[in-house]
Amino acid sequence: MNFRTLGEQDLELICRHREEMFRDAGVTEEVLRAMKPHFRAWLGPKLKDGSYFGFLTFDERRPVGGIGLLLIDWPPHHFHPTGDRRGYVLNLFVEPAYRRRGLASKLMHLAEIEFANRGIGFAVLHASAKGMPLYSELGWTRTSEMSKQIEKAQDTAAVGFES
Repeated sequence: MNFRTLGEQDLELICRHREEMFRDAGVTEEVLRAMKPHFRAWLGPKLKDGSYFGFLTFDERRPVGGIGLLLIDWPPHHFHPTGDRRGYVLNLFVEPAYRRRGLASKLMHLAEIEFANRGIGFAVLHASAKGMPLYSELGWTRTSEMSKQIEKAQDTAAVGFES
């Protein structure tokens, strides 16, 4: 297997990997159809300016996996008291026929090296149920993060806010 860094020419491949990753995690086709054009529009400029970076792995010339990385602005925190950025891992995907060969682990290791080379000492990711064992095995731990879907804009007067 060979590895290389991501480039602008990988836009469609990354989009396909992301879609397959979410499909594998049980996301509905309706949601995937809605997400697809918005992700492509988001990703293109980030690949161009280098703010989305990462790696691909190949069997001969056939791409069989990849990982995306971002640096996110984050205030100093007890996990990184002197740093104002975090690494963010996303879109780790390996084609089903190539799983259980250590490729995801190697991609994660490349990610950690890249973060370290960019001065990042703390990174986060969101794990699917299928991915959780891999990340745990690699030393990643759960944090206290929670999430909530925010509904459409609401009237601030409902909570007593006056402008």
